[in-house]
Amino acid sequence: MFFKLAPKKVTTFADRLAAAKAQGFAAESFTGGHLLTRKGCAALVKEVADGQAEIAEHGILSGKQVARLMHGGYQMFFLTPDGHQHPALAEHLKAVHAFKEDLTEALGAISLYNTSLGSTCSGHVYDRVKDRDQVVAKRPWE
Repeated sequence: MFFKLAPKKVTTFADRLAAAKAQGFAAESFTGGHLLTRKGCAALVKEVADGQAEIAEHGILSGKQVARLMHGGYQMFFLTPDGHQHPALAEHLKAVHAFKEDLTEALGAISLYNTSLGSTCSGHVYDRVKDRDQVVAKRPWE
């Protein structure tokens, strides 16, 4: 007896966006991809090879911008592309974490263990390590 394997269904980027919309996400075209929003949180999603979806940025929605989560060493805050900072409260962190996990699942993307444990920052802005990656770093007394 021979069993015939069912052909694999190729999921396109449009299919992934439709699945996200079915999960309650609002989608609109945006510069460099699509902006997906839900309950004050937002993510910029780009299409990569083979119809896969990549979450380029995620955070809270501030106007028409995605405010990214940053770590300042003493406090976490959201930073908009135009430079405005908003302090990150516990409710914000929980909402952004739940939003990213739901979006990752809706898009069929890979959910990594370390990011599923809690909120991860896209950048760190510590005052003590500012400009340390330059060839000749400024000394604190200069």
